[in-house]
Amino acid sequence: MSENNRINALKERKHYLDLKITDEEKRPHPDELILHKLKAQKLQINDQISALADAT
Repeated sequence: MSENNRINALKERKHYLDLKITDEEKRPHPDELILHKLKAQKLQINDQISALADAT
């Protein structure tokens, strides 16, 4: 997989996580543990995207 394809796949995953975070936050009683895990995954993806972008 090329670096551009990998970055695009990571961006798609990040978008999916954004949607899940938004959905969870809209619930009457959002689960803070789930939100924490989703946001941690999103940060990890941001780090991976940055690392790949810096490598190009």
